Amino acid sequence: MPSQKQLRWSELKVGITVILGSVTLALLVFLISGTGGLFTSKITLITYFDNAEGIRTGQPVDLQGVAIGNVKSVKVVSGKPLSPVQVVMRVNKDFQQFIHEDSKATIETAGVLGESFVDIDSKDAKKPIIKDGAELPPGNAPGIQDVVRTSQTSLQNVDILVKRADSILAEIQNGNGSLGKVIYDPAMINKINAILNQVQALLNDVSNGKGTIGKFFSDDSLYRKADSLVTKADAMVDEINKGHGSLGKLVKDDALYNNATQAIATANKLLADLNAGRGAAGKLLKDEELSRKLQNIIEKLSSISDRLEAGEGSAGKLFKDPSLYNNTDQMLIETRNLVKAIRENPKKYLTIRFRVF
Repeated sequence: MPSQKQLRWSELKVGITVILGSVTLALLVFLISGTGGLFTSKITLITYFDNAEGIRTGQPVDLQGVAIGNVKSVKVVSGKPLSPVQVVMRVNKDFQQFIHEDSKATIETAGVLGESFVDIDSKDAKKPIIKDGAELPPGNAPGIQDVVRTSQTSLQNVDILVKRADSILAEIQNGNGSLGKVIYDPAMINKINAILNQVQALLNDVSNGKGTIGKFFSDDSLYRKADSLVTKADAMVDEINKGHGSLGKLVKDDALYNNATQAIATANKLLADLNAGRGAAGKLLKDEELSRKLQNIIEKLSSISDRLEAGEGSAGKLFKDPSLYNNTDQMLIETRNLVKAIRENPKKYLTIRFRVF
């Protein structure tokens, strides 16, 4: 049987073993936790926020989503009325080269109901690398209260929409409005049924080949005609592609294209000559002297036309004087009678007599 001394020594060894195991386990956990280990060199960074947003000592510090340290302390300080919450962070020195003086520290939340943490954003940072003990500017991130307020506004809008939908459904159930009458008015239902019956009858007639639409679906001759038309159109397209016929030559004949191009070039040259005032037509368009002469001639013709209309002069009297018309008509009648008399008795008028003294 072991002595009392041996039992105490055994208990002491067990206690020492448990203590050493616990310390070893704590060290392993600390090394695996991502903070860089017990003997890793670290730097201190400070940021002042207007609200802690649930951040506490020991919460992680991330750089672009990668864990680089922990929050050392969170407290309220004096002398900064707009941002009184001081957050001191311990960051692995290996990541110092990625943090700049204008990098922003923001309090984020892991999910909707997750814990808060500090995230350092260096995407747009341009200033020099930060030093130990430096102060980082805070970023603007929506807090829990902002998210809750936004959610409350959204819920209020949803509640308003639900109330409106409930009011609309109540009106429909009471048979009010067009939709309510469609659902609850027997007369409207009867009309709809009548329309459906007519549509069904029309579909039956079409299925039986009655009417124009029915023949369109049932008559094979119409299909044959359509098929023949498509075949002719296809043959016509082939002829055009081969360059046959007037349209085919228009599409395929290069000479016709060249002639058209030449005609367009000639027309362009003609228009250029007209614009430059060359040729008779160009002078007609550009020569002011010729334009004045034409204007003078038109004015004279207009004056002559006015005088003719007024009956002035011989020509005017010819158009306007009735007596001249009557005399002319009388002369024509007498001339016609003379010609008639000569034809009836030519000897009377065409006899030539000679006297010799």
